[in-house]
Amino acid sequence: MNMDINAINGACHCGGVRFHVRLSNGLHSARRCNCSYCRMRGAVAVSAELADFRLLEGEALLTVYRFNTGSARHYFCSRCGIYTHHQRRSNPDQYGVNAACLEGVSPFDFAEVPVSDGISHPKDNPGGSGSRQAGVLRFIPS
Repeated sequence: MNMDINAINGACHCGGVRFHVRLSNGLHSARRCNCSYCRMRGAVAVSAELADFRLLEGEALLTVYRFNTGSARHYFCSRCGIYTHHQRRSNPDQYGVNAACLEGVSPFDFAEVPVSDGISHPKDNPGGSGSRQAGVLRFIPS
């Protein structure tokens, strides 16, 4: 897997939502989060600036989910249910993009994925030390 991928296309499972994205730091920004929503969603996300994400098809299919403070916007396809991207609460100028939606990328391609501590979100702790890592998720093929 090329961790230095720059620009890449992506889509939801049914192909109704299609996008092109230029990643901020290739696949090196891959991470998960342990907040209540991300824990259940289970996706590996990579980073992109808002201006570097271009929706090609399926705007009418996208549905947004917000919870807690309502500041993060989690987008998913209303037809197949796949989460494609979200506008971050921690950095509203960025999207987290579902790595599994990127062409030729699987979450199982990552040997290790850092897990951000979303339970103790940095925006809930003003004056704190910022984002911290809660752990690491490993995939060890058998």
